[in-house]
Amino acid sequence: MSDALTLRLKTLIIATLKLEGVRPEDILDDEPLIGSPRFGLDSIDALELVLVIEKEFGVKIGSSEESRKALASVSTLATYLRAQSTRV
Repeated sequence: MSDALTLRLKTLIIATLKLEGVRPEDILDDEPLIGSPRFGLDSIDALELVLVIEKEFGVKIGSSEESRKALASVSTLATYLRAQSTRV
């Protein structure tokens, strides 16, 4: 179900986290973002990603539990942003 938003998110994730050699099509929509053995993203990466997403989309991701749920995958992040943002 890749669409313009998921492609934008994948590109943002790659740029923000400086994932060298990773292309947007390499990230599956439902692949776990945090704790994924393939990408090795940790809590610091998650925090950095949340800050960029909040700025880029004009949303506020409140608690760490909320961010963990939103960042479960690109699909869940896109769903979260569609529900929260007017800039998507």
